[in-house]
Amino acid sequence: MNIYKVANSGKDEFYTPEYAVEPILKYVKQNSTIWCPFDTEESNFVKMLSNEGHKVIYTHKDNHEDFFEITRDCDYIISNPPYSLKGPVLERLFSLGIPFAMLVGVVGLFESQKRFQMFKANDFEVMYLNKRVAYFKDFSEQKPSLNPPFSSVYICSHMLPSQIVFEEIQK
Repeated sequence: MNIYKVANSGKDEFYTPEYAVEPILKYVKQNSTIWCPFDTEESNFVKMLSNEGHKVIYTHKDNHEDFFEITRDCDYIISNPPYSLKGPVLERLFSLGIPFAMLVGVVGLFESQKRFQMFKANDFEVMYLNKRVAYFKDFSEQKPSLNPPFSSVYICSHMLPSQIVFEEIQK
């Protein structure tokens, strides 16, 4: 069964502005190979990580590349997963054992017993941002189409220097 079809059929595919990618850049070791599993070449994750000198592998469901069925040889996995799939995505990431950073909405993150147990059983870090991220739907305009009533955080594993890190973004 294709989990993407079970999800919101792309209705929750929003893109990350540059200012929300910047805070994670300093935690990536130089000359790393990074897999961006929910991204296209237009992604700000792909562009900014590449500009920093990293080798970036990007995959996307629209190219028939299913994160839940493929893996890539990499040092880190970094992206903004579909909101409706954050639980299954985090489960798979913990099972892969590769350092990762996922930008996700904090609402409901720990509110299911299954996710509570998953976080309890795994080493992870949280990067809190000082402002909410205004995501967008169109790369050509990149105007905010969603200014969510919730905060976004990076959920990381084996990337940050401490379990909680605070970073400031400039919108």
